[in-house]
Amino acid sequence: MVLEKVKAILAEQFDVEEDTITAETTIQDDLGADSLDVVDLLMSIEDEFEVEVPDDEIENIKTVGNLVEFIEKNS
Repeated sequence: MVLEKVKAILAEQFDVEEDTITAETTIQDDLGADSLDVVDLLMSIEDEFEVEVPDDEIENIKTVGNLVEFIEKNS
């Protein structure tokens, strides 16, 4: 369920088809996110899942799967 919500947020934010996003999708390379996009994404994730992503964790979140794992461990 977390993956589905994350995919929906990513699809809306990056204007891509939700079906093209998998756990292996990289946020910067595959979705073309720059640092500002990542900040916007994390704000959306924090609001949706009521988690806080510390700055030092951001660099560990490279793929959609990494993001889902973080949310599942911290929410």
